[in-house]
Amino acid sequence: MNDIKQIDHIGIAVENLDESIDLYRKLGFKISSTEEVPDQKVKIAFVETGESRIELLEPSSPKSPIAKFIDKKGPGIHHMAVQVDDLKAKLTQLKKDGIRLIDKQPRSGSHGLSIAFIHPKATDGVLLELCEKSD
Repeated sequence: MNDIKQIDHIGIAVENLDESIDLYRKLGFKISSTEEVPDQKVKIAFVETGESRIELLEPSSPKSPIAKFIDKKGPGIHHMAVQVDDLKAKLTQLKKDGIRLIDKQPRSGSHGLSIAFIHPKATDGVLLELCEKSD
């Protein structure tokens, strides 16, 4: 069985990454890293929260999915990411079970993760990201 292991991170769309980093530091959080992911047109910062993290996402292009999200809904929670052991097998299982997917194959994400998204219409309005850590 290919079960969900744990929440990896909660993604929060922000308009200004530097201001958000400053805010989270003032709140007492530790920023562990920042990174730009050109494929996804986004700049990110990871906020440590124990075993899980918060991922702050700033669009690096007006054509970024994050920019479109902010334009439509404003800043706020964008997605929840959960860890799986075998992403390809999980996607195969979900397709077989009739779950609507955004990504039918894994793609590269931040920190060397393999990721895929489940469509929010399949998960009660929540954009759910599946991620697998590479060895």
